[in-house]
Amino acid sequence: MEKKRLVISYNNLSPEVLELVKKKYPYGYLNSVIKVTKPNNDFFYAITLDTDDTSYLIKVNVKIDTKPKDEDEEKDFFSESDDIGTDGDSFPEESEEPSEEYGED
Repeated sequence: MEKKRLVISYNNLSPEVLELVKKKYPYGYLNSVIKVTKPNNDFFYAITLDTDDTSYLIKVNVKIDTKPKDEDEEKDFFSESDDIGTDGDSFPEESEEPSEEYGED
């Protein structure tokens, strides 16, 4: 006997199937989401669930961060007054002579 194959939205799951989803993904399904591309190049995101008689492809909503990165946010991360290690007095002058401290030959 061949399994039925169903595509169904998470919002339309029966309580029984919803309980099976919770058992299969007790800590959430974040790392189990797959992208399904339809023949017309549209796509949706889904998780899978198999029972004895049915193989489910369950559509889930995925929020994708599409906000463009603001360059001004990066520029303001460090202000010009942040002089961490740039005061010039924190590093000793380098000498021209080799140091014997490291056992140079």
